[in-house]
Amino acid sequence: MKGKEAEDRALKYLLGLGHVLLKRNYRIRGGEVDLITRAPDGTVVFTEVKHRSKTDFGHPLETITPRKVRLLWRTALRFLGRDDVSCRFDAITITGDVQAGQLKHEESIVTGGEH
Repeated sequence: MKGKEAEDRALKYLLGLGHVLLKRNYRIRGGEVDLITRAPDGTVVFTEVKHRSKTDFGHPLETITPRKVRLLWRTALRFLGRDDVSCRFDAITITGDVQAGQLKHEESIVTGGEH
């Protein structure tokens, strides 16, 4: 349930920035994206949400491995189809309490050459 709560908080944050929700928990065989939104500038944003109550074993951003990046690319390409659309991959991490802990928004965690 904590994952859904973290996604709820991240979505509220993105909506506050003017994003529009396109899809939540978009899944294909072998891949999933937590949140897909359209930013105010029209960019489609694929957001991975990670929560850890403690950072004793590393920051939540460290859980986004090269394998996960490949799966994000694959899932994003399926979602976009053949449209020539501006997009980016972001991460929202929450450390500590899911509702009151530190929320950090990392934009463009993946660049074009990393897929």
